Amino acid sequence: MSEPIAVLALRRKRDLISGTIAKYEKLHLAAQHDLAHVNSALRLFEVTGEAADLPPYVDLNRVLRRGETTAICMAALEKEGPLDTRQLAMRVIRAKGFSETDKVLAQTIALRVVQTLRMRARRGKVESVTRTKGVCIWRIPTGPWIPTELPLMTAEEGN
Repeated sequence: MSEPIAVLALRRKRDLISGTIAKYEKLHLAAQHDLAHVNSALRLFEVTGEAADLPPYVDLNRVLRRGETTAICMAALEKEGPLDTRQLAMRVIRAKGFSETDKVLAQTIALRVVQTLRMRARRGKVESVTRTKGVCIWRIPTGPWIPTELPLMTAEEGN
């Protein structure tokens, strides 16, 4: 026994409408993607240079001058004594006038602080005392410097 024509016609119409909805959903996702790119480009052109206008993924090389992170960290260590990486990152954020509540920016600057201070540690200008909850505590050495944590690379390792 065959199905009535009305049922066949309704199934065909249902399939047509489902296909149309799927096509419009793809177009909708593509339009959202395009809109996000246009908004990002627009945000870049609207930046005035104020700290509040900068997105959290901004290139720190354009915001922090060469040696500025080191200078801020070394001044804080000389003035306040041993500080951990997060505290030093906060000193940099405050010195530059950035938002203290932006966690992405704070983490990015903390990574920059670690990178900067590790290079200074290789030269004996600063040392990492201990680690507390995964965060290094930095201080200016008082006596002769003996490398304990960061050995210098040999010529074979550097290549």
